[in-house]
Amino acid sequence: MANLNIKKPLDKLMEEAKDDEKGLKRTLGAGNLVALGIGAIIGAGLFVRTASAAANNAGPSVTIGFIIAAIGCALAGLCYAEFASMIPIAGSAYTYSYATMGELVAWIIGWDLVLEYALGAATVGIAWSEYLNKLLEYFGMRIPYEWCHSPFEKLADASGVVSAHGIMNIPALFIIFLLSLLLIKGTKESALVNGMIVITKVAVVILFICFGWSFINPENHATYIPAATEYVDTQGVNHNYGGILGILGAAGVVFFAFIGFDAVSTAAQEAKNPKRDMPIGILGSLAVCTVLYILFAHVLTGVASVDDFRHAGKEASVTYAINTYMHNYGWLAKLVTVAILAGFSSVILVMLMGQSRVFYSMSCDGLVPKIFSDLHPKFRTPYKSNLLFLVFVGLFAAFVPGDIVGDMTSIGTLFAFILVCAGVWIMRIKNPEAQRQFKTPLVPLVPILGMIVCTAMIFGLGWPNWLRLGVWMILGVIIYFAYGIKNSKLNNPGK
Repeated sequence: MANLNIKKPLDKLMEEAKDDEKGLKRTLGAGNLVALGIGAIIGAGLFVRTASAAANNAGPSVTIGFIIAAIGCALAGLCYAEFASMIPIAGSAYTYSYATMGELVAWIIGWDLVLEYALGAATVGIAWSEYLNKLLEYFGMRIPYEWCHSPFEKLADASGVVSAHGIMNIPALFIIFLLSLLLIKGTKESALVNGMIVITKVAVVILFICFGWSFINPENHATYIPAATEYVDTQGVNHNYGGILGILGAAGVVFFAFIGFDAVSTAAQEAKNPKRDMPIGILGSLAVCTVLYILFAHVLTGVASVDDFRHAGKEASVTYAINTYMHNYGWLAKLVTVAILAGFSSVILVMLMGQSRVFYSMSCDGLVPKIFSDLHPKFRTPYKSNLLFLVFVGLFAAFVPGDIVGDMTSIGTLFAFILVCAGVWIMRIKNPEAQRQFKTPLVPLVPILGMIVCTAMIFGLGWPNWLRLGVWMILGVIIYFAYGIKNSKLNNPGK
């Protein structure tokens, strides 16, 4: 009878981590890993979710929401860093769970990570499409609504008269196709492109902070924490606005902005010195982005008002704020739009890379078909996995609205963080003698606090997202018992 709780021995994991001609190619240094983390983190969350959280939840105190989200990520990041230095192979939270909590939990977390990486890439691909149109508008061009929106979306005026229906989001599909091909070409090449993008978008964020600081209107920050009330948005959705609940709601919204630092851990098997460099990559990228986020949110909510975010600016709030309030800085608005597109591209790149590496590890373990671990004979990348997820992610990006998958990405990631925090605690108890080049401080306090903060943010996302997560997990369990457990290499040594 199969053992659902069978664990993968650490010595076996270390054997898999060896750099041989059959494995993934080690090409990434500490700088590459920090850049990968920043590339994954700075994107849709900063440029879109900041204004959304300010408008719907917290007003200027969205900065406090960023701090709460950063604390949750930092606590989880410390746990990720210990695991990444201890188990330096591809697979991220999936691999860590396999070593600490057994095969069934490992499968659940691997399946859950599809929500973070694959659906996250689809969500950002849809946002990329929207901002491509904003860039084209500067040149008097625009992609027709029908070909940059899903069939479930429609264009209506203020009176509700529908003027267009979406058919297919071609730009979103295009960028996912292009970046998937880049990943097949090689991790080193992908990291080089990502590094160039990171430099560009970080520079633009810093420019906005520096130039925008002098345009801060003190009146916009006069009531930094609004009184607790409710706000009904233009879609008729109720939000807790102001007070503690508003700040917690904002933390749940902007948490999306931090998603990505954990993707660094999926590249552990491609790092030159993973035990030293993985903690640097994870915590370094998180630290840089947290500082930038707080400063960016402070400036943005100071330059424009909450009413601007609710009505005039919306998704393009940064560009709107510059054009409306920062006179003679129209060039910066254009540059921000380019940086947003670049930022979205790097996020998609890292998300697609993370997803293929998770399924690479699961395939090596026999839990998903072998096709996901087949490496390209020349580039030594999991090219078949990249192609399959190109189709999967592309379908979501082309035919599903972004708001349906966005919150699923957040809740899936938070669930992964909870399991990683629990895993560090369990490993300290069951394998105290294991070599750890980086140790999470104050165990079990840090893991417990990490689980509490992440659970609180899940609570803030509301019951519809809990239901979606439950349905997705049930589907995953069915697949595990139908395929995974029968083909598991640990449970079936003869296969």
